[in-house]
Amino acid sequence: MKSVFLSLCVSSMVCFLGTLAVAGDAATVTSLVKKDLPDYPGKEALMISVEYPPGGSDPIHKHDAHAFIYVLEGSVVMQVRGGKQVTLSPGETWYEGPSDIHVVGRNASTTKPAKFIVLLLKNKGAPVLTPVE
Repeated sequence: MKSVFLSLCVSSMVCFLGTLAVAGDAATVTSLVKKDLPDYPGKEALMISVEYPPGGSDPIHKHDAHAFIYVLEGSVVMQVRGGKQVTLSPGETWYEGPSDIHVVGRNASTTKPAKFIVLLLKNKGAPVLTPVE
């Protein structure tokens, strides 16, 4: 029962993530797989697909997780607080730690979509992201 409740919470959060931004720049977030990590009690892995439309972006946020990003198509601009802004192309990767504040996350193009995969290693049942002001 507890596992079903947690799955519903994660699914609800992923659906919420898909509508975070307003109007035409909203990211589409799709849950791909969620798996408990029995060798790491209290931890789970969550893999999501994120697609930015042309000009799309994320609000400032943090994950409270280890986040591994792999760009599939297009180019994305990423930056964590205190770090350099980088532009990633297909095949390139990015990492965010549990205490990082993600200050820039956007499509580098205003004419083409961008798509990437995110693998989150996080506390079981924790939210996918937390907005930061």
